[in-house]
Amino acid sequence: MKLFSILALLTLLWSCSNQSIYYIDSKNGNDENSGHSPQKAWASLEKVNASTFKPGDQILFKSGTEYVGQLELKGSGTDGAPISINKYGEGKKPAIHGQGQKLHTLLLHNVEYIEVRNLEITNTGKERVAKRRGVSIIAEDFGDCHHIVLDKLEIHHVNGSLVKKDGGGSAIIWQNKGDSIKTRFVGLVIQNCHLHHCGRNGINSRGYTQRDNWHPSVGVIIRNNLLEQIPGDGIVPIGCDGALIEYNVMRDCPDILSHAEAAAGIWPWSSDHTIIQYNEVSQHRAKWDGQGFDSDFNCQGTIIQYNYSHDNWGGFLLVCNNGNTFGTKGNIGTKNTIIRYNVSINDGLRPYPTERAGWFSPNMHITGPVENTQIYNNIFIIPEKENKNISRVIVEMDNWGGPWPVDTWFANNIFFVEGKSAFHFKEDVNTTFMNNNYFGNISGIPDDPSAIFDNPLFVNEKARGEGFEILKNFMLKKASPCVDTGIPIKNNGGKDFFGNTLFKQTNIGIHEF
Repeated sequence: MKLFSILALLTLLWSCSNQSIYYIDSKNGNDENSGHSPQKAWASLEKVNASTFKPGDQILFKSGTEYVGQLELKGSGTDGAPISINKYGEGKKPAIHGQGQKLHTLLLHNVEYIEVRNLEITNTGKERVAKRRGVSIIAEDFGDCHHIVLDKLEIHHVNGSLVKKDGGGSAIIWQNKGDSIKTRFVGLVIQNCHLHHCGRNGINSRGYTQRDNWHPSVGVIIRNNLLEQIPGDGIVPIGCDGALIEYNVMRDCPDILSHAEAAAGIWPWSSDHTIIQYNEVSQHRAKWDGQGFDSDFNCQGTIIQYNYSHDNWGGFLLVCNNGNTFGTKGNIGTKNTIIRYNVSINDGLRPYPTERAGWFSPNMHITGPVENTQIYNNIFIIPEKENKNISRVIVEMDNWGGPWPVDTWFANNIFFVEGKSAFHFKEDVNTTFMNNNYFGNISGIPDDPSAIFDNPLFVNEKARGEGFEILKNFMLKKASPCVDTGIPIKNNGGKDFFGNTLFKQTNIGIHEF
């Protein structure tokens, strides 16, 4: 062990002694320079792309400079000595404009231990093209691809296709694949980025999705990103285990997708144990789906907690799986989803005719072979439709591909209705309601022996707006009938929406005194 430690230390010291810093300045640099000082900076992306970098190297672009073309990195770092791409000097982030010349502006292909920070990236062609991205991260027949970090990037005006089946387009995509060598990402982090005016999607992925060929990426973290003016899917981890998606904001999604395009805010696909928390999704305007959050195809153990969803045309929540492939080696179903301590306000307001297929907008749509879904301690503020004669749908049970949902459990939720609303149940199996609060004009209320029908007495039920601060208005007053009337739930996360400790005797809703 001591000999191994000494060799590791010597390797690290050798790596550090061979590190170099490269400066790039499109205004004052020259590719004939050494690149090793601001005064002797390189000038072009072509010079960077022609070089192979070593562990610990830094590639620094001068603030306020612009480049046309692609950045295609060669070389990998090591654990403790990543290759770093960043800016130097004061001023605006250096900008790289792909101009649609390729399907990417920044490409990280079969490289690892890479950190990219403080760049502005665009990729706008003359017309929309399928699979156009701002950043493409690809690992192919590589094995474990470690430690890729994207931090403080601004990625915008990427005009990819708006059609999902053609390949769409996105600000960022990561893809792991391989036939001869099973390949996955280990420690992929996307954080503090501003993504806007990108088509079709924000952050999405590709990976091993079939259960008979399962090799999920691990250590995926997507946090503190702002997504705006993105019409399609916001954040979608595919083929992952244990992905963490937190503190992201997606808002103001333009209504430019066709009626055939399904999209939603944040959701896993063929991924296990995904945690989605402290996110805010609003104004999703897709004509099909259009929910803030979703536990989707072939997922196990998804937890959606402490999120704020509002003004999404398609509703707050989708839980679904495709019954046409359920039971095959590739699709084991969507199981053990937990939805807790979330707030949904004004969701499900799609303005199109409700009688047109695909344009309905229940607050929660649960469909297909999904099993053991637990929905507890949430608040649903259901607004009145402009046409007061049309009833809102709180929960719609459905059978995508044939099978119906099984063992769906609702407990300790507050359904606060301002107009007409209804629950729609059909052939779903063993759907159970316990200790929920129903207030307003609601039809089809399920059998709930300990239900409460009084006003929950929020601090201010009329409060509306962006940001988590507004949700303090949905704390309970001391005289609320929801105080100490909830059913105790094991493994409930240990805290309420506001971080207060949960006790054995619990409240209904998101707030514990």
